[in-house]
Amino acid sequence: MFPIRQQEIDDFKRRINLTEYAAAQGYVLDRKESSRNSVTMRGPDGDKIIIGKDANSGHWIYFSVRNDADNGTIIDFVQNRFQEGLGEVRKALRPWVGSSPQSPRRPAPESFVGDVEPISRDLARIRAQFAAMRPVQGTHLYLEQERLIPAAVLADPRFAGRIYTDRHGNAVFPHHDRDGLCGFELRNTRFKGFAKGGQKGLWYSAPTPGDRNLVITESAIESLSYHALHSAEGTRYFSIAGEMNPVQRQLLESAFRKLPPGASIRMATNHDAGGRHLAEQIKAIALATSREDLALIDNYPEREGADWNDVLRAVVGQGRENGFRHQTNVTLILK
Repeated sequence: MFPIRQQEIDDFKRRINLTEYAAAQGYVLDRKESSRNSVTMRGPDGDKIIIGKDANSGHWIYFSVRNDADNGTIIDFVQNRFQEGLGEVRKALRPWVGSSPQSPRRPAPESFVGDVEPISRDLARIRAQFAAMRPVQGTHLYLEQERLIPAAVLADPRFAGRIYTDRHGNAVFPHHDRDGLCGFELRNTRFKGFAKGGQKGLWYSAPTPGDRNLVITESAIESLSYHALHSAEGTRYFSIAGEMNPVQRQLLESAFRKLPPGASIRMATNHDAGGRHLAEQIKAIALATSREDLALIDNYPEREGADWNDVLRAVVGQGRENGFRHQTNVTLILK
């Protein structure tokens, strides 16, 4: 490609605000689903797109929620919607960068965003993938039949909007960091994964004003299982999803500092070496806050090697509520 033509195309990708251009094509801004680094817009034909600005290239990019192949820069956006060749696309976009005597018909300022913070392509793609998923409405085949999570737990308001399903029937648990959605856990029969290109933050239940207990588990399914066994009111749940990363440490420390006076933190980790190590890491983070009023409680299954879903399945399988004993050890009150 000739250098001048390449420069022009690069200008289109950088200088044309894709949210403004999309608004001019009839797309409607969804402020509720947008964030400071990704914008959700809905098209006149039922299309839904996630728009961001590539942190590496500085180009405006988009991902369609309904079509995984429909993504890219403004060049791709125009070609995929109007089936135009590159030459026609260049002619159509020149007015938007002031290189044509014609002026574009610009939409109202409130119909788009002026700018966004940069985002990685992977994260923009993950948010588009997640936008296509549906929240679980009190029932999920895998969670109920294989993990034996009661439907009443799935329908509990504290878990509303915290459990999703994708087109493959996977159970999906979204993770958030300070900037919003950053990835998601995926679970199904003989399948366990995390969003490709995503980063672990925290999966968490919906907070309520009366929460005084925080239960931290190694997976979202274990949080659901723990709640099914204990039905503890005033309790909030976090999931780490495996080994802890530096971002999660920061998120936990921030959460611990915001807990109400006299709150408890329960490490409901697996009863194995990995679970004990994670519990010690969580305690160290809590100690670093110098919150002397917080109670740190080890809360793990009695049987070595078990997790809280093992406990739940044993209880349900035996047909009695306390058929699989568990123990709670109060190991430390911060001083």
